[in-house]
Amino acid sequence: MPRTLTLSLDGEEFPVVLQKLDREKLYGSVEVEAFDDKGKPAQILVLDADGRTLIDKGGTALATVDAKGNSVDRSVLRAVDENGDPIERVPSSFDGPNVLKNAEANDYLDQIVKSVYLLQPADQPLDILHDHLADGQLYSFPFSYRGGLEHDNAFVIGSRSDAFLVVGRTAALKFVGLNQAAQLDAVEEQEITADEIDFDLV
Repeated sequence: MPRTLTLSLDGEEFPVVLQKLDREKLYGSVEVEAFDDKGKPAQILVLDADGRTLIDKGGTALATVDAKGNSVDRSVLRAVDENGDPIERVPSSFDGPNVLKNAEANDYLDQIVKSVYLLQPADQPLDILHDHLADGQLYSFPFSYRGGLEHDNAFVIGSRSDAFLVVGRTAALKFVGLNQAAQLDAVEEQEITADEIDFDLV
């Protein structure tokens, strides 16, 4: 059974079910298959640092190590800010009611969208929400699917018949005028001589 998300509007709570809208469902998808000269499906392998060993799928893994190279269990890791203070984890939005607050269109348009969900009623119609959305009202609330270190921005948009949950992050945009040149971050370019290039793989 899908998890229900509880939304709160004007003091009334109503559970909804999220149905994710994927690009594949909207536009379809294309798969590219590669074959060798004998007609067998080609596989992607990883070339080891020695330049000779090919590693098959599942042959590599990520490990967490300390400054001395010793393995560290993930359960002992703690997230801290730049001052070394612990970062308080945010709960999952499915753990309690989410109060919808009025939002501005500019705030919504400043988002880099990560996911879009269709809101479907879990046990009661969403007439109140649809009526507000039909009048052009936008709503927002902090959203975290599984819980974690920080939440995303969630906006509820729609019409009298459909409601959508748009999840994203605020974009860090720098605007320039028509006669103003954009400043790129300076990156020092290092010259590489022919002696520094080594093509010997043996």
